Amino acid sequence: MTTIEAILDDILRREGGYSDHLADGGGPTNFGITANVLGQFRQWGRRATRAEVQGLTEAEAREIYRRQFVSGPRFDRVPDDRLRALLVDFGVNSGPTRAVKALQHALDVPIDGVIGAQTLAALAGADAEAVYRSVLRERGELLAAILHRDPTQWVFSSGWLRRLMEFV
Repeated sequence: MTTIEAILDDILRREGGYSDHLADGGGPTNFGITANVLGQFRQWGRRATRAEVQGLTEAEAREIYRRQFVSGPRFDRVPDDRLRALLVDFGVNSGPTRAVKALQHALDVPIDGVIGAQTLAALAGADAEAVYRSVLRERGELLAAILHRDPTQWVFSSGWLRRLMEFV
């Protein structure tokens, strides 16, 4: 069984340390945590400053991931290890709501971006491999659409593809 800690280890490895790339609309990040997410997590009512993002510890980043990208969207309720890891990573990269919607699309349930009773019931009776492939395909299509719509994002394309290929 893939533990949440193992999933977080992989997220932190993929995200790396501090970055402040001009083409990244999220602004400065540390361990993949954006200034907006850090400000929300600390309940400041504002985005974090560059210095505050740089000062983020790995322990706090893990806690943010646990709360906002695992338990908050209820990915911890997904019984299949591979699918859970894919959804958490998809949520980190593109937002948990988008990852939940891809899951709901794969399950052919109403798409509201919330893992509730209906989504969980459908998941319990679904072919995990087919759902996994559908979510992975939708993630790839989303990344392709971003690159098509915004050429400034091509600078991230090889990293996105490498990250996506870890799940193939």
